[in-house]
This record gives sequence, C-alpha cells and structure tokens, in this order.
Amino acid sequence: MPKKNSADAKKRGSLSAVLLACVALGACAVAGYTWYELKHVKTQIATGGEGQPVAASQIPLYMPLETFTVSLKPTDEDADRVLYIGLTLRLRDEPSRELLEEFLPEIRSRLLVLLSQQTADNLATNAGKTALVEQIKEELNKPIGHRSAVVTDVLYNAFILR
Repeated sequence: MPKKNSADAKKRGSLSAVLLACVALGACAVAGYTWYELKHVKTQIATGGEGQPVAASQIPLYMPLETFTVSLKPTDEDADRVLYIGLTLRLRDEPSRELLEEFLPEIRSRLLVLLSQQTADNLATNAGKTALVEQIKEELNKPIGHRSAVVTDVLYNAFILR
C-alpha cells in the first residue's frame, strides 16, 4: 500500500505542475492582451481617435480682449445708445496671437470704429450679432504691418445694449 501512495503523490505532483503551468500561461496571455489593448488605447488618445496625430494647430488658442464701451450710430428713434461688449478671439496659431498683441492699439482702434458704426436695432437681433462676428473677423484678418493674423472665430463674453 505504501507504493500506491507514492504513485498517487506522483500523479498529484504531475497534475499540480500541469495546473500551475496552465495558470502561468493564462496569466501571461492576460498580461499580453492587456499590454496590447493599453498600447492601442494610447495610440487612439494620441491620434484623437481618427488615426492621425493631433496637431498643435487643432488645439484652440484664445485671446481675450478688454471690454469695449461704445456709443452706437444714432437713428431717428434712438439718439443715445451705448454698447458694452466683451470679446474673445479664437486664433489659428501662436504667430497670430503675437501679431495681435504687438498691434493691440491698432486692433482696438479698428474694433472701436467698426462697433461705433452699428445701430442698436441691428444688434438687438441674433442675425445682427452673427453679422457683427463676421465683420469683426473680416476686419481683424486684414493685413497689419505687412503680416496677417488669422482669427477663426469671435466669441461674446458680454453684450449689453443701453
């Protein structure tokens, strides 16, 4: 009978070794799959999920301007209307921001002239506000000192008609 116990022990030892090898193989497979998935997720994050790297130019660059208080163009009905407006510019790139900062007094002057030509009736509508955004973009995208900034959008921070 002692021989039977040693045979059982050998079987159990072999079975334990096979089981341990299967567990180790499974753990390696799970680790490999996890590593592959993490690498794939990192690639998707780095490329913005579209298969192409996220360019620095795709990251929005904002430039807030000090608020403007402007007397609006008088009409027959409204002789003394004032606009208080806060703007933030969305720019294409850093050189555009640097150019606008360098010529900020000229930029503010252009905007003051443009804003003072507006009427309260026009700015009271959504269409008027949208048209003003386009006019501001057009004005700021004009060359300054033989260079041009690229303003991609104009955002309102404050807009009060009095």
